[in-house]
Amino acid sequence: MQDNMQELIRQLNQSGKRLSKGHKKIAEYIVENYSKAIFMTASTLGEKVGVSESTVVRFAAAMGYEGYPQMQKALQELVRHWLTAVQRFEMATDINRGEVLPTVLNEDMQNIKTTIEEIDSSAFDDAVEKMDGARNIYVMGLRSAAPIAQFLCYYLNFIYDKVHIVSEASGDVFEQISRINEKDLLFSISFPRYSTRTLEAMKFARARGAVVVGLTDGPMSPIYHASTVCLTARTNMASFVDSMAAPLSVINALIVALGLKHRDELSEHFQLMEGIWDEYRVYVGRDKE
Repeated sequence: MQDNMQELIRQLNQSGKRLSKGHKKIAEYIVENYSKAIFMTASTLGEKVGVSESTVVRFAAAMGYEGYPQMQKALQELVRHWLTAVQRFEMATDINRGEVLPTVLNEDMQNIKTTIEEIDSSAFDDAVEKMDGARNIYVMGLRSAAPIAQFLCYYLNFIYDKVHIVSEASGDVFEQISRINEKDLLFSISFPRYSTRTLEAMKFARARGAVVVGLTDGPMSPIYHASTVCLTARTNMASFVDSMAAPLSVINALIVALGLKHRDELSEHFQLMEGIWDEYRVYVGRDKE
């Protein structure tokens, strides 16, 4: 990371101005301790560096931001995908053990709130139309994204007969999408740390003419730029665990929107399925007298 110091500061420095000696000291601390610095208040950062809180605030202004919170948010965006599992785990040790439950739940709620504010509704509508019009829908989510990819596939299979899960458990991912073409769609899910295999599969699918819908954490994600249409959801979590509350909410919204487009046939299908579930005692229910 230290080798990338100049590049990080260049990206963070929106003003393009040269930093003073005092401000360089703050910048050096941020780069060397970025996994912790991104969560520090201006007061805490100043204390760690050995400068006043006002100096940190002036540093943010010198970098071209309205205030320290805006600079902090930009810094979090820049370094999020660099954090290793070790670094994320170390951040979790700062959480008071007695406050774990409310801390995590509040973080999930904030992620959903921010997602509501930032998500592109026109991109959402576009994704719904493209998914509904595709001949085949391939859903890909590897590593920590695998469970929500399976969740999406489970419910899409009630609506369509054209849904395929792409997973590492099923073999090589390229073999699973080898027949994809311009009539098909690849729905790819990936969050920091981004899956190289997912990104490669997206590029392969686009080269074959397929529509690629992405679900990731923001415009700085490589998944965002590899997508035909991209949906974003916040996954911030000061721990090694990925916060999937907001991505799952977006997926729920997609399922509901697609289900509403097929309201009548889906209603008939569920009536059929209820008979099957009841006959084979799939779900726990009241015993018939």
